Amino acid sequence: MLNYYKKYEVETLVMGYIGFKVILASLEQGVREGRMLLNDWLVILTAQYNDAYKLVQYKNGSSVIGQVDVAFSQCPQLQPLPRLVFALLRNPLLRFHEEGVHPDYRIYLQCLFSALEPSSLHRAVYPVLMSYSTPDKQAYPRHSLSRAALITSGSPIFFLDAFTTLIVFYSSTADPALPFPPPHDCLLRSSINKLKQDRCITPKLIFIRGGHDDATVFENYLIEEQDVDGSGLTSVMGFVSFLEDISRGVLEYLK
Repeated sequence: MLNYYKKYEVETLVMGYIGFKVILASLEQGVREGRMLLNDWLVILTAQYNDAYKLVQYKNGSSVIGQVDVAFSQCPQLQPLPRLVFALLRNPLLRFHEEGVHPDYRIYLQCLFSALEPSSLHRAVYPVLMSYSTPDKQAYPRHSLSRAALITSGSPIFFLDAFTTLIVFYSSTADPALPFPPPHDCLLRSSINKLKQDRCITPKLIFIRGGHDDATVFENYLIEEQDVDGSGLTSVMGFVSFLEDISRGVLEYLK
């Protein structure tokens, strides 16, 4: 089974699964069932991976030998999986009604996600966050969706591509001399225009200046640490806590 996963692009594998199994389960049996199905799928896949590489074994049926590898460090093709699954569980498609998700918006996402090809669905589920040192110079091509990534990068400008929404965010510590919004003839604007031309849905473009504008719409995409400020439901967990939960599930499954 592991060899099968190695042969195909991970986004085709996961997004195909999402498009059929998870959305279908959430439609027919409800959001809770869809969430459980997706979570269990990741636990089983992670367990099979750890078993195939002999990373975790049980001695005498109880003592654990080795440590669960939830990062798929031995298999680069599978390394994006935990973040993709985590992002989908945080997506309004699989969020509960009590978390403020309108039923009409959920239906819209079901239709949209079912129609998108894998790479576009990947971007819609886990947006691409990149940084620029100036509007004409890219700093890093990809960051994790976390506040820590913004702080440690030291970059003044961030560009987030969430497929239907594009956000240009200037850090509150950015040099006031940097032009805002970025000029029409700069590298960042050229990249944005190309994305808009190539997209099947014209995305909404938003410019935000940290410290001056309301940054909520941008910060809502920083899903990996959303439990640190104590907001949201008690069931909400950040990415690190999510990995720990998957690790416990793997140990139970293997046992």
